[in-house]
Amino acid sequence: MAAYQTKFKLILFDFVGSGQSDLSAYDSKRYSSLDGYATDVLEILEALNIKNALYIGHSVSTMIGVKAAIAQPSYFSKLIFITPSPCYINDEEYIGGLEREDLNNLLELMDSNYLGWSSFLAPQVMGNWDRPELGEELVENFCATDPDIAKEFARVTFLSDNRADLEKLQTESLTLQCSEDILAPLAVGYYLEKKAKGNTLKILKATGHCPHLSAPEEVIAAISAYIDFD
Repeated sequence: MAAYQTKFKLILFDFVGSGQSDLSAYDSKRYSSLDGYATDVLEILEALNIKNALYIGHSVSTMIGVKAAIAQPSYFSKLIFITPSPCYINDEEYIGGLEREDLNNLLELMDSNYLGWSSFLAPQVMGNWDRPELGEELVENFCATDPDIAKEFARVTFLSDNRADLEKLQTESLTLQCSEDILAPLAVGYYLEKKAKGNTLKILKATGHCPHLSAPEEVIAAISAYIDFD
């Protein structure tokens, strides 16, 4: 984000329950769906009196941005999706990346052994096996999250199906998709391009689910080209 701090006003925040957010503000009922997080985004923009924002989201936070932009389109100029997915579960002709049985097994492992789940899943999500330090960094991030909140958030994330929201979206968007991504395969990028009006798909050379960590220069270049900023 430092690449844009001289051009834009940057608003960085952690969703409630993660990072340095106030954990006491977490409410299981409010955050039982992505709608609660989308409301948070809108409340931040309202509090700061911001319209026509450029929203950048990674993974499930892309769908949070979609929901927010559907609710209040005037608040957003463009949306940028980094390895997004409207649905993580394979469904007939739709390829989301995960079979339901495999997902259920992962969630069961998470319930019984959160640290083991984190140590197993994080490197798989990161990919880039030639750079194990990236997977280790993601493991640390997973383990720094309150386990009970993380378990609830994982279920909301992986069991959500936001495919129907894509056709409601009127805001232009950019999808940055990677190859060799176990959570959001290339088929998801093509699906978004087809279903979301005004979506542009850019397939990165980067691999894994977190290109902003593994290949930040390529992500910055793709975003800059899209927003016509150098």
